[in-house]
Amino acid sequence: IQNIGTPLNVPGYSTSVQSITPDGNTILLSNLYKYFDGSVSGGGCSISFRQRGGWSFPKGQVIEKYENLNKYVNYYLSNSGQYLLMAIEKKKGFGEKDLYVSFKTSENNWSVPKNLGNVVNTKGDEFGPFLAADDKTLYFVSEGQVGGYGGADVWMTKRLDDTWTNWSKPVNLGEKINSANFDAYFSIDASGEYAYFTSSKNSYGSSDVFRIKMPKEAKPEPVVLIYGKVIDQKTNQPIKAKISYEQLPSGKEVGTASTSPEDMVYKIVLPFGKNYGFMATANNYYSVTQNLDLSKLEAYQEMEVNLYLAPIQKDEAIRLNNIFFEFGKATLKEESFPELDRLVKLLTDNPSITIEINGHTDDVGADADNLKLSQDRAAAVVTYLTSKKIGGSRLSSNGFGETKPIADNKTEEGRQLNRRVEFVVKTK
Repeated sequence: IQNIGTPLNVPGYSTSVQSITPDGNTILLSNLYKYFDGSVSGGGCSISFRQRGGWSFPKGQVIEKYENLNKYVNYYLSNSGQYLLMAIEKKKGFGEKDLYVSFKTSENNWSVPKNLGNVVNTKGDEFGPFLAADDKTLYFVSEGQVGGYGGADVWMTKRLDDTWTNWSKPVNLGEKINSANFDAYFSIDASGEYAYFTSSKNSYGSSDVFRIKMPKEAKPEPVVLIYGKVIDQKTNQPIKAKISYEQLPSGKEVGTASTSPEDMVYKIVLPFGKNYGFMATANNYYSVTQNLDLSKLEAYQEMEVNLYLAPIQKDEAIRLNNIFFEFGKATLKEESFPELDRLVKLLTDNPSITIEINGHTDDVGADADNLKLSQDRAAAVVTYLTSKKIGGSRLSSNGFGETKPIADNKTEEGRQLNRRVEFVVKTK
């Protein structure tokens, strides 16, 4: 065992890791760290990021109207980084410590904590929250739920909607985990196969750490672990980048991750049942997106997906990945809007840039029809951009039909690659 050292450990002060993200690059810590003298104090939590050679100085999280009347506190940062769960005691709570959730409002800032309601919370003590990677299944410790084995037991409930106050009836995880003694601080790996918890039952000391294979009925909904590198499309070299992922067609961001400074690998965990777009961002690169349909996922999976970023250079064609049209038409689908809005942001942030939108098709159908379709689709993208207040003088469009394939038209995969919309920077 190696001491992680400063700045996370501070001589003379006690602090603890509350949770760590799946990529291992972000740690949530108890306490607030004071940069000017390196000391720590209670009354909140902090986040530190892995960097080359160690960890960044922990940044205090600002939780609106934070209050805790109890000497103890627990925090948990969801895998997506959008939800901060906490066990705190407030004047208007149900009993001792209750479970609350805060929603991320901006970097290092969180909303007023929201009580999870009386299905989860009781007059007794609730603590040790763990939200599974599906962002729905909550494991927690309660001394007040009816039907436990005694002392502190681990329970499971599922979030039924986005209010965060509507939960399924909590289920005790049974005698393999719970006992008449102290059983708490439950967590599971991303696959949902194994659980880790502390218990005073059959322990060497007051409480020990145990590992157990998860009962089928206690498993969360399946997720997929996406991992890979972010690569410069021109040099084929890995680069440092931030990865964000969003739900389609809404474009709502549901989480972020970053490449590891050691091996340049990113990892994200996505719940099943939805369609996602995920992308990498880096300075002087256009954020190329990748689409992933998890609506039919039935079991945990791991997938390697390398993301290729196109450097923003004059006369270089950059493909717009998540652009969808009605079949055989130039009508943009709603799923295309998040991708196009990123292009709007690029043009807004760089007012000197002018671009040309180019449309391409596969070789199915008549040449003349394909040429017209590609021209109409490129023009439809220009129309969308001008509707977002991008000046028409900065935009032009062209269609090439089937004349510039980038893949073999003999396969469906090749034809799909050839049906594309690109933009080319004409002036910077």
